[in-house]
Amino acid sequence: MLFEDLSLSNSIQRAVHEEGYTSPTPIQEKAIPHILAGKDLVGCAQTGTGKTAAFAIPIIHNLHRIVGSSKKTKQIRCLVVTPTRELAVQIGESFDTYGKYTNLRQLTIFGGVSQVPQVDQLKKGVDILIATPGRLLDLHKQGFVDFDHLHFLVLDESDLMLDMGFINDVRKIVKLVPTNRQTLLFSATMPMAIRELADTFLNKPEYVSVTPVSSTAEIIEQQIYFVDKTDKRGLLYHLIRNENLSNVLVFVRTKHGADNVVKALKKHGVNAEAIHGDKSQTARQRVLDHFKNKEISVLVATDIAARGIDIESLPYVINFDLPNIPETYVHRIGRTGRAGNGGISISFCSKDEEPYWKDIMKLIKVNVKTIKDHPFPWKDEEPNPDAKPDLRNKKKPEGKNNSRKSEASKKNKKRWY
Repeated sequence: MLFEDLSLSNSIQRAVHEEGYTSPTPIQEKAIPHILAGKDLVGCAQTGTGKTAAFAIPIIHNLHRIVGSSKKTKQIRCLVVTPTRELAVQIGESFDTYGKYTNLRQLTIFGGVSQVPQVDQLKKGVDILIATPGRLLDLHKQGFVDFDHLHFLVLDESDLMLDMGFINDVRKIVKLVPTNRQTLLFSATMPMAIRELADTFLNKPEYVSVTPVSSTAEIIEQQIYFVDKTDKRGLLYHLIRNENLSNVLVFVRTKHGADNVVKALKKHGVNAEAIHGDKSQTARQRVLDHFKNKEISVLVATDIAARGIDIESLPYVINFDLPNIPETYVHRIGRTGRAGNGGISISFCSKDEEPYWKDIMKLIKVNVKTIKDHPFPWKDEEPNPDAKPDLRNKKKPEGKNNSRKSEASKKNKKRWY
């Protein structure tokens, strides 16, 4: 199928052609006809599959027919709700790109910055509003946002909004908008809670899904390093230095862990920064821009913060900490396999993470190359929790010397965490 086959307006065809697109991606091919037909839709697709264009293009097409070249005061006719500033900015850029030859005006609003410029733009009138939940509800409460003319409601990255605790805000937003709207819900995963939301908010929706979560792993070169937990930072620096890695996205489990990794890398002269929930919106965007512009060679991120990262041709993803949810692993490494491109994924597995790795292997069903030739392998001795101490012919420790030996023995046993 070609974009020409979708019966889109000439202005959109022109914009799409200038972007170099000829054929829609699978999610676009499946979703766009349903949206053009006015149906509610649930789309399951990962970031990087062309998901944003899958809803932006048909919405622009339908709004362009409604609004035309009218110079009248603009009203909010499309609302896109997304969990993070980074995602909101990217969605806004997509609407600008595909709608540049139309008379439609979009505005992106989010928290963490002054509301004054956003309010000024709202007063001038916009057709399309992209918003994070908190700032949207705040400005609506102040009377700056009017949903009376709304045609389209898009709930993007719904599973992430669930993870970040925004679902109650989403429920409030849905109650504020007209019931005779067209609703589109997109999610990278489809847990039961999201299915229940879809049943509540949407009217007889069409369900479309692309790229089974395990297939993303097939186009990416994957490597696994079995490494002692305390040696992970040493291994990370070893790889960056000896393999001359740059433009690397490193995933860690916690915000504190992200800061510690960055601190250790900087100590060795590596230009690294962290992005996580404790950083201000402005700081996160500044770090992300520096990484995109290759002013930072290593970006260390938690899963939630990284969800808003969309970087073309990212060569390396490193799982410093393995996730305890196998699907999260596939989403992570998919950062380097965009639009059919290859990439390299490197994972570190400590002894306590071995069950996580086994679950990941069951999901992806791909042979992952084990790298054994590195300076930080698992120690040969492994604790046996079922073993019983041999107390034969042994006396209780007495005196300082025996006490010191006992303390030394305890230290030696403290090997795995």
